[in-house]
Order: sequence, then structure tokens, then C-alpha cells
Amino acid sequence: MFMAVLDEDIESRPSLTSSIPILNAVYYEKAEFMSIENLKTFDPFAEADEDTGETKQSQNYIHIRIQQRNGRKTLTTVQGLPKKFDQKKILKVIKKKFACNGTIVSDTEMGEVIQLQGDQRKDVQEFLTDKKEGLELDAKTIKVHGF
Repeated sequence: MFMAVLDEDIESRPSLTSSIPILNAVYYEKAEFMSIENLKTFDPFAEADEDTGETKQSQNYIHIRIQQRNGRKTLTTVQGLPKKFDQKKILKVIKKKFACNGTIVSDTEMGEVIQLQGDQRKDVQEFLTDKKEGLELDAKTIKVHGF
């Protein structure tokens, strides 16, 4: 009885060769659809600021980067802080809170940049977004770069 049910299932199914043209038709439809999508002008690999014509400076992002010095020594740089904050006071608080040394460097493109010794990316990000002891900045405006 069990074998009879299996034989009926096999006979009721369409053959494998009859389903191949259906698969090919679906494949060609997808290929045509994909080629139409390629005509759009949007480039997903382009820089986001090229679409709007804005410069990176005018987007008001705060960039936290890490740079390798020599051996295991690293520098953390913070650039793009709003002008309403006094960078010398921020540097003084960060140095005391995270037990690291730092300085303010003037850059021609990015203005004043805070340099800190060591990998302080996560600590600085938490300090900038902290509501209690930090600057209460929006986390969406902070971009952390580095390895």
C-alpha cells in the first residue's frame, strides 16, 4: 500500500525536463530586471556627501580616530567639536578622567584637533554622549574610525 502511494506521487508530478524551461524563463526575467536597475544614477559606493554637494566639514560630525605611532603606541584624535565648547577645558577634563596626556593641534583643514595618548576612542565617545558628566551630544553625530 505504501509503495502504491509513492508511485502515484511520482506519476502526478511534472517531469524534470518540463520544469527546466520554466526555470530558464524566471532566470531571464530576473536578468532583465537587474539590467534595468543598472540604469539608475545612484552609486552605492560613492561618498554620501557627493549627492548633496555638502562638504564633510559642513555636516557637523565629530570624528574620533586612532593613529598608530610606533610599536604599541597610539594617538586618538577628536575633531569637529562644536565651537560653543571650550576645547582647553574639555581637554583638561579628559586628561584627568582617563589618565592620559593630550594636546590641541591646529590643522589647516579641520581646525583645532584634540590629540590624546593611547586608545581612548570608546572613552571619549562615552564622555561626549554622557548626560550626567559629559557634553550630552547626540550619538548620531559622532563617528568612530580606526582598526
